[in-house]
Amino acid sequence: MTVSVEVPDSIARQMRLNGAEASRRALEMLAIEGYRSGQLSRGQVSELLALSLWDTESLLKERGCGLGLTFEEYERDIDRARGFLAR
Repeated sequence: MTVSVEVPDSIARQMRLNGAEASRRALEMLAIEGYRSGQLSRGQVSELLALSLWDTESLLKERGCGLGLTFEEYERDIDRARGFLAR
């Protein structure tokens, strides 16, 4: 699906929605707000932005809504989940 919106130039510049990466930045903003509002899961954010789960966590953390896990804690949790699912 394609969604188009009109944004005044002055606001687009302020929101850094100008230039070659404008569409990507707007998509990230949409995904982050969707996550903050509870309408999107982490997995859906990953899918929408075509990011790995770790890259998604990094992006969300940069925007103030990450889990706050270190990479090692994240890997440990993944190993625990795999162990649980292997039962």
